[in-house]
Amino acid sequence: ECGRNPLLGPTLIPPIVPCLNYSKVCPILDRGENNTYACCSIKQLTSLETSLTLSKVVLIRCPSCAENFAHLHCITTCSPNQSQTVKVTKVMNVTYLGREKEAVVGYQAFINASFAEGAFQSCKNVRIPATGGFAVGTMCGRYGAKLCTAQRWYDFQGDSSNGLAPLDIDFRLLKEGDTTVLPEGVIPYSGTALKCNETTPSGGQVCSCQDCQESCPIVPPPPPPSDPLRLFGVDGFFIISVILFCLLVLAFLVFLIVSFMLRSKQRKSEEKHKTKCKDQNSNDVTQQVIYPSEVTCTDRISLAAHSFLSLLFQRWGTFIASYPLTVILVATAIVVAFSVGLKSIELTTDPVELWSAPSSRARKEKDFHDTYFDPFFRTNQVILTAPGRQGHIYNSLLFGQQNFSGLVSKDLVIQLLELQKRIQNIEFWSDDLNSTASLKDVCFAPLNPSNPSLTDCAVNSLPQYFQNSLDNINAKVNMTDSPLSFKDITDLGMSCMADYGAPVFPFLAVGGYENDDYTNAEAFILTFSLNNYARDNPKFKVAMQWEKEFLRIVQEYQKDPACNFTFAYMAERSLEDEINRTTAEDIPIFMISYAVIFVYIAVALGEYSSWKRILVDSKVLVGLGGILVVGCSVLASMGFYSWIGIPSSLVILQVVPFLVLAVGADNIFIFVLEYQRDVRRPGEKREEQIGRVLGNVAPSMLLCSLSESVCFFLGALSTMPAVRTFALYAALAVVMDFVLQMTAFVALLSLDARRQDSNRCELLCCVTVSTQRPNKPNEGFLRPLMRKYYAPVLLNCYVRIIVMFVFIFAFCGCLFLMFHVKVGLDQELAMPKDSYMLVYFEYLYKYFEVGVPVYFVTRKGYNFTSVEGMNGVCSSVGCDQFSLTQKIQYATDYPDRSYLAIPANSWVDDFIDWLNPGSKCCRLYTIGPNTGKFCSANEREDYPLCVTTHFITTFSAPLLAVWAYGVLRPSVEDFNRFLPDFLGNRPDLKCAKGGLGAYDTAVVRDESGEIIASRFMAYHIPLTNSQEYTAALKTARELAHNITLGMRNISGTSPDFEVFPYTVTYVYYEQYLTIVPEGLFNISMCLLPTFLVCCLLLGLDLCSGLLNLFTIIMIVVDTVGVMTLWGIDYNAVALINLVTAVGISVEFVSHMTSNSILVLALAKAQLIQMFFFRLNLVITLLGMAHGLIFLPVLLSYFGPGVNKAVLLQLQQAKSKASKELETRSNVGPTYDNMSYEDSETKKGQRL
Repeated sequence: ECGRNPLLGPTLIPPIVPCLNYSKVCPILDRGENNTYACCSIKQLTSLETSLTLSKVVLIRCPSCAENFAHLHCITTCSPNQSQTVKVTKVMNVTYLGREKEAVVGYQAFINASFAEGAFQSCKNVRIPATGGFAVGTMCGRYGAKLCTAQRWYDFQGDSSNGLAPLDIDFRLLKEGDTTVLPEGVIPYSGTALKCNETTPSGGQVCSCQDCQESCPIVPPPPPPSDPLRLFGVDGFFIISVILFCLLVLAFLVFLIVSFMLRSKQRKSEEKHKTKCKDQNSNDVTQQVIYPSEVTCTDRISLAAHSFLSLLFQRWGTFIASYPLTVILVATAIVVAFSVGLKSIELTTDPVELWSAPSSRARKEKDFHDTYFDPFFRTNQVILTAPGRQGHIYNSLLFGQQNFSGLVSKDLVIQLLELQKRIQNIEFWSDDLNSTASLKDVCFAPLNPSNPSLTDCAVNSLPQYFQNSLDNINAKVNMTDSPLSFKDITDLGMSCMADYGAPVFPFLAVGGYENDDYTNAEAFILTFSLNNYARDNPKFKVAMQWEKEFLRIVQEYQKDPACNFTFAYMAERSLEDEINRTTAEDIPIFMISYAVIFVYIAVALGEYSSWKRILVDSKVLVGLGGILVVGCSVLASMGFYSWIGIPSSLVILQVVPFLVLAVGADNIFIFVLEYQRDVRRPGEKREEQIGRVLGNVAPSMLLCSLSESVCFFLGALSTMPAVRTFALYAALAVVMDFVLQMTAFVALLSLDARRQDSNRCELLCCVTVSTQRPNKPNEGFLRPLMRKYYAPVLLNCYVRIIVMFVFIFAFCGCLFLMFHVKVGLDQELAMPKDSYMLVYFEYLYKYFEVGVPVYFVTRKGYNFTSVEGMNGVCSSVGCDQFSLTQKIQYATDYPDRSYLAIPANSWVDDFIDWLNPGSKCCRLYTIGPNTGKFCSANEREDYPLCVTTHFITTFSAPLLAVWAYGVLRPSVEDFNRFLPDFLGNRPDLKCAKGGLGAYDTAVVRDESGEIIASRFMAYHIPLTNSQEYTAALKTARELAHNITLGMRNISGTSPDFEVFPYTVTYVYYEQYLTIVPEGLFNISMCLLPTFLVCCLLLGLDLCSGLLNLFTIIMIVVDTVGVMTLWGIDYNAVALINLVTAVGISVEFVSHMTSNSILVLALAKAQLIQMFFFRLNLVITLLGMAHGLIFLPVLLSYFGPGVNKAVLLQLQQAKSKASKELETRSNVGPTYDNMSYEDSETKKGQRL
């Protein structure tokens, strides 16, 4: 009511007149005071407003669109000239309030096509923020947004079967001048439609960029990805490698020429200082005579350092060998004490805990997200195909010829529904709930999270378009193209919403189609979403148990002969299950492998001089002891770290024993073979001989073990938990292995030597053999071969030059390849080769049309309640053109660079639309016990029970002056008052803007009502490998940083406010953003101490240390180059192997090392095969090549001269031995002294 009639004077009763506000419903008819003419009563106007409300809810974001939408209906309903535009085609007699009236139930409306097209163009890009789809998708029936046209749009508006139109309207769109179908006296309406980038007469602003492309500012495209380095049109790294090769070859040639000239000058002066002698092959050689004055201080220091270590280990070995049983008992006690910690061992199987550091940015962001919002729901999915089935073409009257793939058929849809219902009906007994559990106990139910029923559970599939009803499928078998429509315009009048009340996006129901041509889909997608409970929540076990039943049913269905599908499947638990399965299945393989290696060691270490002495000279117990030493070192390492609370992992259990075995077996061979080739000196005890041999070889063993353990400990600097714990466990295991070898194994060898000297059989200790042990040492087969044939050939002057050229070429070539190695670790490699997850990943990459959802999360410190704050976030009319959601929209225009496919939804936009009185969503009770409280749209609208907020002055201050089409922004008080009502309002046909389900978990407020966290969900494009996942993370962070800087400029924003992107995969792929510099740092940190250790243990020989360092660098570079050729990506697992390579390369691996690493090829886990078998095999082969071929040649050119202090010592020892031989009356066998001299000579050569 507008008040008293101003035209009347005093009356008997107050002349109160009704208001007729055309500007609110039909602003096109409002021509101002005394100039507005219309033929609508207040009831007609109210009825028209009600009819327009539902559509305006989704169109009101764009004022010109909403006004154009209402424009035509106002003309055909309330215009005084409506008789010129419409023609009544159908009337019926109706009885209303006891009176019979003639009602119009159908008419034709004749409209100029230019007006209709203009109105349609202004609305076709208006979006629905909650879904990211277009509003016309809900207003064009079966055609959807893609196929919608102006004619189809108006046809839907005039079709009463859709549940929205009050009567049938036949809209005739006529081109200018077309009068062929015009009835007499009818003039097509030819008004002017507003463009979406125009303001409205009622004060509405231009539509936002997200809803109107014409309103978008000129935004420069993002810069293209940086081009790879190119020089002269060729790969720049190739040019650099070629130049480096040429420089190295040139430098080597110059060195050859200069060294040849210098040697020729020095040759004559050296002749007079040389004498003739015999070498070990009885060949005449020239030997230089050394005088004490020629020995330099450096040579003396080098000899002293090595002599100190040798003497130290000699005394240690003698002591250990003298008390073997005591040492073994003490060592066993120590190992047991360490191993007791295994009772507290914790195995980390959670992939997040394994591959993401708690201090990493992605992990902190995940923790923030999961703290304030629910963790991302657990996904259980089946992707079904039907290859080989014949498709068909359907000739539709509406769409023309439509191709249907063989998959999209009624029988297969029904079979899919049967599988879906079978899974939905899973029931099992739960000890945690102490009752029978089912899907509703753990499912994600967005619209009824507190007390869900089975139909409230979020299940996305194609049958959901038919509400999982077999009757509906039988009634209509073809898909709709409008998955967001409230009601289709067929005779069925079915909704396309899922039975749990939300829309099912096509990309969640079908896959393998192109250009939104859903009927050509090649795959059905069936997805069950569960709540992601914390691991200490009892319902977590219930969810795991439901997923176990899910996998069981799917696997049974796959084996069913009646199944017509070929499909892949996964549960949220599948990754963890499959990793655990490989460990259990690989244990027998590893046990057999250890047995094979034990047999090899036992056989290879044996001395076989006679068949009668096989049981005496065999080394079964020594081999077994070596294996036990490795096993005890691993157990001690694991027990120690379990004591101090550092968890283990399955990778440690699978790999560390073999890595330690590779190192430990090498040391065992060095020690045992050196002892077998040594001859006991006259008067020397067995224990003293063992000590002396240990003094000879222990410095080399210490060099290798110390270098490897240092490298492993430095590898623990990695931020990835799995790599860090692996490095720590391996480092301590190597240290413990060396300690046990220096104690328990030396003691064991002493016991075995005592047995062998007594000619006792190994397994039958009481049995003795009469055949005596030969006194001549056994050199074996390999050493004479290397000395007589291999070394002379390798050190031939021409062969050396060829070797240098080949290895320089290999180094430069691998350096080029190193710059092209891929960075990343695809998740498939964590699976065994026979895993069903590999098939799932294949289907996922092939058929999915959209990638993972990504949330842009805001932290505390932003004022959402201010007008400027809302404008900085929203994307509707009046919003900042560079707001949060608008910047995300701009990014989706370049999906190939931003990796974003669908713009972000926005609770701010929908909240503003929800508050708009035109939406009829925000209403309050005016009477009764709930007076002043929120009244949902599905409540009765009988005034004065519930009214929209703009009518209320008693309970709420006016929101803003402009309501219908202007910029609507609530006051701070109304924002805080109505936000909880919006978030708890369930969307329905009368109010599609309700926030329950879409936004109720997207906004977090503290006790004071301040928003401390919120999120806006967008979608990535399909990502298929780790490189794309990493690039998506990088670009998302760049976009979020740009958004953060923009929002910090808004008044009231905290300086530390931040927006960050989050999705479930970021925690796994963040490491690859920094893995290259981190790897360079780790390897550099390993090279430095390795160089120092080499210099120290090689007798402070700086030159040898530098050459070893250069060789190690070459091995690392060549390894990375081979990784590129072999398809091994660079990642944290590869990095730990490269760190290991630095340590192993110090003392290059032997044949036994290769044998132990080859065992890893039998493992089923691809991660083990790829990064531990392949990579360690490469490291082994390259280490052997550089150690046996390149390094000897390199030392022959650039190595230091023979240590003159050592030569002087040998010279004096030989002279002393000669004098003793002359004076001794009883001289031992000649070969004994010769062997002693040979042993000392070989010792000097090693120095």
